[in-house]
Amino acid sequence: MGDLLTIGAFARAARLSPKALRLYDERGLLRPAAVDGESGYRYYGPGQLEKARLIASLRRLGMPLARVRQVCDLPAPDAAEAVAAYWRQVTAESAARGRLATLLVGHLSGHLSGHLSGRDNAVETSTTMPEIRYAARSERGPVRTSNEDVAYAGERVLAVADGMRGPGGDRAAAAAVEAVRRLRSRSAHDGGPPDDPPGDVPDALPGKLPEELSGKLPEELSEDLLGALADAVRGAERAIRDIAASTPSGETVTTLTALVWAGSRFALAHIGDSRAYLFRDGGLFRLTQDHTYVQSLVGEGRLTPEEAVSDPRRPLLVRALTGTGASLPDLSLHEAVPGDRYLLCSDGLPAVVPDRVLRETLAGPGGPREVVDELIDLAYAAGAPDNVACVVADVTATETSAVTAADGPAALGDGGTAR
Repeated sequence: MGDLLTIGAFARAARLSPKALRLYDERGLLRPAAVDGESGYRYYGPGQLEKARLIASLRRLGMPLARVRQVCDLPAPDAAEAVAAYWRQVTAESAARGRLATLLVGHLSGHLSGHLSGRDNAVETSTTMPEIRYAARSERGPVRTSNEDVAYAGERVLAVADGMRGPGGDRAAAAAVEAVRRLRSRSAHDGGPPDDPPGDVPDALPGKLPEELSGKLPEELSEDLLGALADAVRGAERAIRDIAASTPSGETVTTLTALVWAGSRFALAHIGDSRAYLFRDGGLFRLTQDHTYVQSLVGEGRLTPEEAVSDPRRPLLVRALTGTGASLPDLSLHEAVPGDRYLLCSDGLPAVVPDRVLRETLAGPGGPREVVDELIDLAYAAGAPDNVACVVADVTATETSAVTAADGPAALGDGGTAR
């Protein structure tokens, strides 16, 4: 077989096992250079070592075989970006699991502390509760003749929606935002679901959690918050279905990106290509991923992020609210930290204002209203070919005290107007 290596020798050189090499052959990922016709024994060429070592490294990262195959088929620069994108995804998922672990440790530690100190011992606790200051604005822009973007900011809810141009788009966006806006009013006074008519539901008291969420353990509160938000999105789908039925084409589409606050946590729902950003400690972080055809090509390594910016297929959505319920939103839970600044926006802003400028603007000294106005001005200065909607919210802190049972969770205090 000349310079060919036996499967055992090649496995040792590539730091792979013969079993792994046989699997990669079966999956078409790494074929042997030759196979003995009688014994079926596999032989590999020295030139295959580089690919084999790459596969070994990717597998040690935990990358699935299907994704490994995609990376191996890419030129080096695109492969590097694909690996970076995969690791960002892994890091985000690990962070989410870490937050859950922290919740569980805190809950279990609290139970242990309660059992040691006795159920009847009352203690006074002091906690730092976040408050938010916020502003929202939506503009048509100098090019469009109508505005299908909706922006909303309130004590408990921030939301942006971008409706499809044409009949029903503006109403679909408004219905999506209205569905999540009603979450601010859920309280024990009405006991109704989040999609009750807003006129029938009194607002919750300023600075208080909705009563059915108050006093719950952190993980219970988190589950309720995500569940309520998921229910609200389903309510939006029902409203959009009725709007679509009233249009000539029988169709309408909108994006939705929304944050709902409770205590120090917020739930995020996202579908479409509107965006949510976090500005923290001088860095700008995307909390959402665009549900577009072009972004799927970037994820597959078939386009670079730089190419995606100018790709003419960029507006094509692969997931959105259509009234059919065919697409589910991304749902996630996050921890708010005093000093955070959040930006929700329709795609009309990042399409013309690069992330570098967004970061510099969010780092400025102005409050939410000033920052929103500055972002809109930047979009107009860049031509604003699309509608532009922005919401900016700042997280601040205030001290609260509560008297609780030693083995129970601290009650969430009141005071402040947007806590």
